[in-house]
Amino acid sequence: MTNNVSIARLAWSLAEISKQTGLSVGYLRNEVRAKRLPVKNFGRRVLVLEPDLQAYLAQGSSCERGAREAVR
Repeated sequence: MTNNVSIARLAWSLAEISKQTGLSVGYLRNEVRAKRLPVKNFGRRVLVLEPDLQAYLAQGSSCERGAREAVR
């Protein structure tokens, strides 16, 4: 008997985000340093909580925001 229960993802590593989005790990680290992508540290492990990742992706990059505001 198999259990088909789906568990929601709670957090992501930068490498996992990179693999899923195509953004480089270096770019993501820069976003963390600039405090645009919030993270939680657990020892040496850096994780991005799912709600923070969703908000970050919905917001887009600062370059994109600047271009949209310039068009208005």
